[in-house]
Amino acid sequence: MQVNQIKQLVKFSEVDSLHVVWHGHYVRYFEDGREAFGKEYSLGYLDIYQYGFAVPLIDLEVKFKRILEYGDTAIIETKFINSPAAKLIFEYTIRSEKHGFIVCTGKSTQVFMIPQTKELYITIPPFFEEWKKKWLGVNNL
Repeated sequence: MQVNQIKQLVKFSEVDSLHVVWHGHYVRYFEDGREAFGKEYSLGYLDIYQYGFAVPLIDLEVKFKRILEYGDTAIIETKFINSPAAKLIFEYTIRSEKHGFIVCTGKSTQVFMIPQTKELYITIPPFFEEWKKKWLGVNNL
């Protein structure tokens, strides 16, 4: 199982008048987690694009547990979930560094698309099969 973890200081521009992170920013934290995961495991948007694909989101789930406040640091954990389908599935856990508790969890699903035609690619692209072999030890795709 491949996991990435990053830390991000909660900025003033991310909070509302109660000094609590506005709910929409958690989606951006998920995106930051995906980008960090991609950089660490060679599965970033530019890596995928060089093989002729884009990966639009088709599903996003966010579950709020507790608040995250200005001055705290968000610990963003991004975990790749293997699937037999031609999809990228990630699960997220965001924790408060200051308090140690989980503030938000979530899940996203992305599919492969050919950018020029906007057509979905329904089989696993060869580069992604190779990626799974390298990083997950998956041989029977």
